[in-house]
Amino acid sequence: MFTERRIERHQLPYFLRVFNSVTDKPIGFLGNVSADGLMLISQLPMMIGADFDLRLKIPATDGCMQVIDLRACCLWCHEDATPHHYDAGFSLQWAPPEYAQLVSALQQYFSFQPMPASA
Repeated sequence: MFTERRIERHQLPYFLRVFNSVTDKPIGFLGNVSADGLMLISQLPMMIGADFDLRLKIPATDGCMQVIDLRACCLWCHEDATPHHYDAGFSLQWAPPEYAQLVSALQQYFSFQPMPASA
């Protein structure tokens, strides 16, 4: 089973909460994202090999929340450097187009972009 990351991650600790999409209860925070997966930081360990129905609630410019539901499989989980916290890596099984838009927006926001030349 593939468990090693081959693409760059973008760190997002303690910014975006992740919820269980069935119960709508919070389960942790988005640690980082990629087009194919994400890392979750939670206070409970996640079951490796299990599929999870996850929900991201993204603040929108109009003050509302955009909801992105997705399904992901937990590939690994280990204790974080912070006591009583766990990091878990997930591979996406299904995600709507809005997830790809979120990843793109976060990568652009957190990347260093060259400044345009002055005219």
